[in-house]
Amino acid sequence: FLVSAAVSEFKGPDIFGVVRLAQVNMELARVEASFSGLSPGKHGWSINEFGDLTKGAASTGKVFNPSNQGTDEPLGNLGTLDAQDNGEAFFSGVKPMLRVVDLIGRSIVLYETQDKSDPGIAAAVVARSAGVGENYKKLCTCDGTTIWESNNTDFTVSKV
Repeated sequence: FLVSAAVSEFKGPDIFGVVRLAQVNMELARVEASFSGLSPGKHGWSINEFGDLTKGAASTGKVFNPSNQGTDEPLGNLGTLDAQDNGEAFFSGVKPMLRVVDLIGRSIVLYETQDKSDPGIAAAVVARSAGVGENYKKLCTCDGTTIWESNNTDFTVSKV
């Protein structure tokens, strides 16, 4: 896969949360979400066309639908979240035909009700993320030498 994982972070001031997307195969993506600060009840949520947050959720465009075939349910429709009395909502499931690589730079939008024609109450940009085993870190083998107090004899050429 070109991009196998993405993340979208909602940073308040009222609604906080994170959405993680992972490509399972070319036909299926896994979606996991956790939110707080929602009013109790049902809230629609979707992937929208644009990642433009200059006017909040109102500037994110329509629900993402790459085929533009006027189907009953656009590909970007993520359904409904059910916020508990404490304002928290969770989701874990899969979305057929969703390709994570096509979502980078778009947005995820939350709505006050199930009606996704409203402007939305919160939005966050979908950003690329490392998938499992994709972010190999190398350990620093520093000896504590302060770089600006060092000279050429303090360093050796790496054999890695």
